Amino acid sequence: MLKWRLARSRRVISSMVGLIIVLIGMSACAQDQSSSPTFTNPNPITIGVSLPLTKDFASDGQATGQGYQLWADMVNNAGGLLGRPVKLIVLDDKSDPDQTAKDYQTLIAQDHVDLVFGPFSSLLTKAAAPVVQRYGYAFLEGSGGAPSVFTHGWSNLFDVSLPVANNLITFAYYILSLPPDQRPRTAAYLTSDDPFTFPQLDLAQKLLENAGIQTVYPAKKGASDQFPDGDLKAEAQDADQLALTHADVVLLGTVSIPDTRTVFQEFKKAHYNPKALIATAGPDQGQDFVSAIGGMKYTEGVFVPNGWYPQANNFQNAEMVKAYLAKYGGTANQINADVAEAFSVGQVLQQAVAATNSINNAQLVAKLQSGIVFNTVQGTAQFDSPLAADAGQNRQAIAYLFQWQNGQLLPVYPYSVAAQNPEYPRAKNF
Repeated sequence: MLKWRLARSRRVISSMVGLIIVLIGMSACAQDQSSSPTFTNPNPITIGVSLPLTKDFASDGQATGQGYQLWADMVNNAGGLLGRPVKLIVLDDKSDPDQTAKDYQTLIAQDHVDLVFGPFSSLLTKAAAPVVQRYGYAFLEGSGGAPSVFTHGWSNLFDVSLPVANNLITFAYYILSLPPDQRPRTAAYLTSDDPFTFPQLDLAQKLLENAGIQTVYPAKKGASDQFPDGDLKAEAQDADQLALTHADVVLLGTVSIPDTRTVFQEFKKAHYNPKALIATAGPDQGQDFVSAIGGMKYTEGVFVPNGWYPQANNFQNAEMVKAYLAKYGGTANQINADVAEAFSVGQVLQQAVAATNSINNAQLVAKLQSGIVFNTVQGTAQFDSPLAADAGQNRQAIAYLFQWQNGQLLPVYPYSVAAQNPEYPRAKNF
């Protein structure tokens, strides 16, 4: 009898334990289901993009990919687009325009993606645009803002970021705002022949020359010295010659980290310390920039223009920054601005899809051309009609001026958004 009771007790306890395990499992499943996104249609919306994940533009291409992925994650966590999950299909164009064009041909004609996003840079955007136009796809991009991108009549192309030619205007206005006894007397200009860089320097140079600031490099008035894009040897030689002028202010048309590193190396060799130094790209790339030029010491006082910064009070910006830090680590001030440009592309697409209740490319193009205002982490975006001379450019975007101060890249001008006053003249650290 005692043995029977003990055996019966063991069976009861075993059954109870089993029941508890089942209940715990059911509870865990319920929790997993409640925390997972729910899609009304599991068939994914595919978005194709070609990015320079290797070679010259690799740093920017990888950051652009991070921005696209952060947006896709955020959308999918909220139930997707039109109730469907978003799936990114990314190809590596190896920083090559010809490969970029082939990639978009593959994505559209072979992979039959539903939508496409733009690549990195004006150079690669110009290579992709004819292919995307041929198939009638909406072509949203965030880093192809050179004037030459908008002279071909690509009515399906929309750049959500600041037009390239306007990038250095804010820097020129800051220099001209200085009291006459502090204003620099001379300036030097050096740029790659990339469509992203030289339009910025050309416009800034005109503004500074018209105000009486003498150009001492290059010797020919009204023209910035251009080295072949990617030719670091020619760039180094030009930077060495520029340093000999001892110009008060230097404006650099750089498109990548290698460009910026090359110029800084030559300036360090010459112990050349201009009172103000601005580069069109490179200083905006956070820790990659710091590492490339040899440490935080050399960042002090370096300016860079941009249309975004981590603390900006713009639509979903705080959420994007938080998501970036959770996924990729680092600090907010180390986030590459390419991330925000790419994330903005997704935001505009999402709002256009919601407005049309469709992923039909013709309907999306019409909505983007309609003049409505979209909200992004970079601010508002609005595109002119296809009949306008600058159709496809974001006419609402403004340039902010940033400067490295005490290990942080801070907004310093216009003063309405400044976290600190600009440092001028910059510290002599070369």
